[in-house]
Amino acid sequence: MTPQQLSEIHGECFTLPRPWSAAEFTDLLKSRNIFLCEGAGGFALGRVAGPEAELLTLAVHPDQRRRGLGRRLLQEFETEARRRGAAEAFLEVAVGNAAAIGLYHAADFTESAVRKDYYDAPNGDKVSCLILRKDLTVA
Repeated sequence: MTPQQLSEIHGECFTLPRPWSAAEFTDLLKSRNIFLCEGAGGFALGRVAGPEAELLTLAVHPDQRRRGLGRRLLQEFETEARRRGAAEAFLEVAVGNAAAIGLYHAADFTESAVRKDYYDAPNGDKVSCLILRKDLTVA
């Protein structure tokens, strides 16, 4: 996928946090620590630093949801993170994003912290996020 395509899908999926621009995706993809897992209508973008992997974003176009793509992209993220030497993965998710939280819990991510008032919602409200973690050394 091109940075423009990534940005378009991201824009269809997010208002909180705000969608990322094609320029931001271009800059991210230049980093050697960044990796992209993609499928028709969605993608996962990750980063590995030492023994830790971060799921930067996972986006599935609304027309492609409820077909297992998010689960497959999350599994690909984990596989690539392990291949790159990560022993643990973490991610941030808005507390109100029930669908994503359900996906992550089903994949054995557990809550490790809350960042209070972390995101700025489009209406000006502050929204907290959960930090979820998963041990990648356990099969």
